[in-house]
Amino acid sequence: MIFNSLTYILFLTLCCVLYWVLPRQPRLWMIFIASIVFYGFWNFWFVPLLLFSVVVDFCAGLWIERLAAGWRRNAVLIGSLSVNLLILGTFKYLVFFVGQAEGLARALGIDVGAGFSLPFHIILPLGVSFYTFQSMSYTIDVWRRVTPAVHEFVLFASYVIYFPQLVAGPILRAGEVMWQLDRRPQFQAADLIAGSRRILAGLFLKCVLADNIAPLVDSGFAGFAPRELGAIDIVVLAFLFGFQIYFDFAGYSHIALGSARLMGIRFPENFNFPYMAPNPREFWRRWHISLSSWIRDYLYLPLCGVRGGTRSVDGLDVAGRVGPHPLRRTFALWVTWGLMGLWHGANWTFVLWGFWHAAVLSVHRLISRIAHREPPAIVGWAFTLPLMMLGWIPFRAENIDTALALWVRVVTPSAWLRPETQGGGFPFWLALHRDSYYVAAAVLLLIVAAWAARNFLMPSMERRPFATALAEAAAFAVMTPLIFLYLRPINQFIYFQF
Repeated sequence: MIFNSLTYILFLTLCCVLYWVLPRQPRLWMIFIASIVFYGFWNFWFVPLLLFSVVVDFCAGLWIERLAAGWRRNAVLIGSLSVNLLILGTFKYLVFFVGQAEGLARALGIDVGAGFSLPFHIILPLGVSFYTFQSMSYTIDVWRRVTPAVHEFVLFASYVIYFPQLVAGPILRAGEVMWQLDRRPQFQAADLIAGSRRILAGLFLKCVLADNIAPLVDSGFAGFAPRELGAIDIVVLAFLFGFQIYFDFAGYSHIALGSARLMGIRFPENFNFPYMAPNPREFWRRWHISLSSWIRDYLYLPLCGVRGGTRSVDGLDVAGRVGPHPLRRTFALWVTWGLMGLWHGANWTFVLWGFWHAAVLSVHRLISRIAHREPPAIVGWAFTLPLMMLGWIPFRAENIDTALALWVRVVTPSAWLRPETQGGGFPFWLALHRDSYYVAAAVLLLIVAAWAARNFLMPSMERRPFATALAEAAAFAVMTPLIFLYLRPINQFIYFQF
């Protein structure tokens, strides 16, 4: 079952009604069963795997809580983490690493014949990267004694597999949502209104914007070899894919947050106008905040020798919190980004994407340390936005050779201007359909306008509630018919593949 379908709308409506009328114990079982049904719509055969992960971490949390500090306690944590990583590694990376081992063997002159083939076909379980991380954060926090172990299985299971965030996040910490599932908040009509608004906004971002940008991106990447594209084309394609993945994933997050809000449950925000960030560090405070903060607290900071936080906020921003030697911080940064890239997919293109951001952040740190201050926000944004967009090229490219070839074209002077036009004529090398350039420019202006409206117009309108309500009503009157016009349940969310 996917969010951009009428089936989900009907399913969510039924769940919300039951949620508000059932007492505590039946309500938790309703969430648990509804989440199983939601997940089972994709492939019911992977439900036992999901429940196995839940049972392992539930038992591990209870065991860790009872043990005193020492090797036994550490061994239980390591065992729990190993099970989750084994699940993730088997289904997501086994085929990839077997292929890499074969390639390495052939490079060393070792005869591997026709190659090794697995006796079974591996399908990546939906949401496995997300629910394993969420479950792992719980056992780590219990081990750190920052959250108590949960003694009620259905409560813990509802936290891990709660259907609004099960497939693609946000990745929640136990301290953020467990108490909300345990004690239902008082019913408020404001929650229904706010939740419905978020769901409509998310559907608009996904169905109207992301799904209509996708054909331009697909035709650009699949329809041309790198040598057939000009540098402007490549930059425009990078921007278009950046917009597509943003609207697609932010749309999912809006629907997830809105679905939970209908039940009075509040998730932390997952996006905050990342493309308006004035520097790369700020970008990662605003993009996929729950994942970047998870990586920070459970990987990057421990590599730096610093204990992480317990909330899904602030992304990878750790300014003023990390005190180790700069070389250790740099090492931790590159290892973190390499693994973060690999988390997104079993392909070296994702690792290259991670190293791109590690390089950009390293250069930003160096410049900030030399200059002792950040540049003006508009200047920083003008440099940051193209760098973030160009970083999407390996994320979308089929292989590393294609990604590198596209990057090389961007820095090749002859790829910007056609040599044959030096005596006159249109000088720029443009190969894409003209709509690509118009859409990229229009969407960029739309994002800037939306950011300006939120930061400058809306604060002043809050003093005029009637005008605010009228503006919102007009906006949703336009958005709603467009959503139903473009609603296509066959268009999966991009992050489902991760």
